Amino acid sequence: MTLEGTAATPVSTPDDLVQGIVDYAIYRLDANGIVLSWNPGAERFKGYTAAEIIGKNFACFFIDGDIARGAPATILATAREAGQYEGDGWRLRKDGSQFWASVVINRLQNTAGEFDGFAKITRDISDSRTVQQALRLSEQRFRMLVDSLVHYAIFTLDPDGHVTSWNLGAERAKGYSRDQILGESYARFFTAEDRAAGRPEQTLSAARANGRFEGEGWRVRKDGSRFLANVVIDLMHDQDGEFLGYAAITRDITEKHALEAAREQLYQSQKMESVGQLTGGVAHDFNNLLTAVSGSLALVMAASTDERVRRLIEVAQRAADRGGKLTHQLLAFSRRQILQPQTSNINDLITAFEILLRRAVGETINLQFDLSPPLWLSEIDPAQFQSALLNLVVNARDAMPKGGALTIETRNIEIRAADALRIREIAPGPYVCITVHDSGSGMTPTARDRAIEPFFTTKDVGQGSGLGLSQVYGFVRQSDGQIEIESAIGAGTSVSLYLPQSQTPSSKDAAMQATQTDTTHGTILVVEDDPDVLEIAVAAVESFGYKVHAARDGAEALAILLSEKPVDLLFTDVVMPKGLSGVDLARDARLLQPEIPVLMASGYPREAMQERKDDNENMAFIAKPYTLSALSEKLDVMTRNAPG
Repeated sequence: MTLEGTAATPVSTPDDLVQGIVDYAIYRLDANGIVLSWNPGAERFKGYTAAEIIGKNFACFFIDGDIARGAPATILATAREAGQYEGDGWRLRKDGSQFWASVVINRLQNTAGEFDGFAKITRDISDSRTVQQALRLSEQRFRMLVDSLVHYAIFTLDPDGHVTSWNLGAERAKGYSRDQILGESYARFFTAEDRAAGRPEQTLSAARANGRFEGEGWRVRKDGSRFLANVVIDLMHDQDGEFLGYAAITRDITEKHALEAAREQLYQSQKMESVGQLTGGVAHDFNNLLTAVSGSLALVMAASTDERVRRLIEVAQRAADRGGKLTHQLLAFSRRQILQPQTSNINDLITAFEILLRRAVGETINLQFDLSPPLWLSEIDPAQFQSALLNLVVNARDAMPKGGALTIETRNIEIRAADALRIREIAPGPYVCITVHDSGSGMTPTARDRAIEPFFTTKDVGQGSGLGLSQVYGFVRQSDGQIEIESAIGAGTSVSLYLPQSQTPSSKDAAMQATQTDTTHGTILVVEDDPDVLEIAVAAVESFGYKVHAARDGAEALAILLSEKPVDLLFTDVVMPKGLSGVDLARDARLLQPEIPVLMASGYPREAMQERKDDNENMAFIAKPYTLSALSEKLDVMTRNAPG
């Protein structure tokens, strides 16, 4: 009813609202799925007019496969029992084309509360599904890509460092499956010492502070084995810039590092070998010169009574002695010095040497000893070891001109394959490690890398020859060990000597007994290719009261031996020309005179020592440059002990 003279205002009914919606298909179904109503949105989506579709079963919207499996009836049953059905699926238009639909079906009741069919709402979400499928496909492809990178461990962490994703490369590199590692702290990949030092937290803090972290370090697999890793950690943020966590990429570079280390070791080894050959050759030639000089000075001294001349000779002899020490150091570096290895306890050698070491460092340096009590034995030359240790201590002292702390430490250590990558040219196995730490000024990386090179020194002119560490290096390498130097400017220096554990039990050397008899002079065959040295040697031997035959090479010496001239002792240089060395000559001489004593001299002692292992009860060696007193003593002992 309306009032006269007033206009009526239209009132919208629910059916009017439904008919005004074109983005959703909204229609009613009876209990059996027969279409009872149809809005413009339904006509737009499905292509049917109301006249065409009302009265037909809604199953005509389903694809054949869904009809075959009874989907329409199942959906209505679900909606009737649960009050609502909601889902997605393929639907058909009138023209047979398909679209992806989002479907909601609600159960209807009349005013009496009785079941009265269904209300159905359908929305075309094909575009949304296409985007979702593309995103899902992109994610799958990304996952496939990440998982295909089996040589890279790629994983993500939450802000607290717990693992949130894990690729196959990570499983291969670290040994954990996804199920085993998701939710675990990434700190478990670090070594125990790194965890104790707080490295996992420091790494994430550095990445958070700088936006990225990159570095190398040892990591631990599930089975406890270690590998050297290159690690890159980036930050992850969402579209709004909120921090989500970390993306980590780890690559095993153990083999690459080993190859680079091997190349560097080969280069260093070849360089040191070349320098060693050069210095050894120089030392050999220099020894010959010093032998001639020293011998001449000794003969002049014996013949002169002029005090002024004798004083000048003493000055010259001291200079020659210093030259002899220099060649000894060069031979030590080139690993051509004579070693007399014994099974030794290094702690005992250090303890016996303590007074001299304390005297060497002076009162301004606090010298401490940290000697491991159950120390393994080593097969070394005790005197050369003590000389090497003294060299290290003196170097440490010189690095602390204003005083400081110096510690000598010993310990047993098992070198593993991973350690052998760090310590060049060392075989895995048991070693005794002797380390000299100082709190001095330290060295630059360049100085550290060159420290063992002959004549390299960081000291001022006149304060060092640059041969101290070279001599230590030569001794250690000749003893089948290795030297390692760690140093940084302002942080001091640590020099470690690694000497192999001895497999021979320690024993006391038997006391040497010599039978004292009257000196009997005889005839000595002197063989030397250097004319100056030959002249001095002949003069010296004659001055001792012996008769002398002189030969300039092995061939001349053999001619004298074959001539049946009396020869009671063969005194020969080792390195000689014309293809017949002193060692070869000694062997040939023994064929002619099986019991002839042989004394060999050389600035290359290694060659002689190599052969002295063979027979040689009455074969001895004297190093050039030798003093006349040392030569006289050698000849005297050998002629005393000669058979007959």
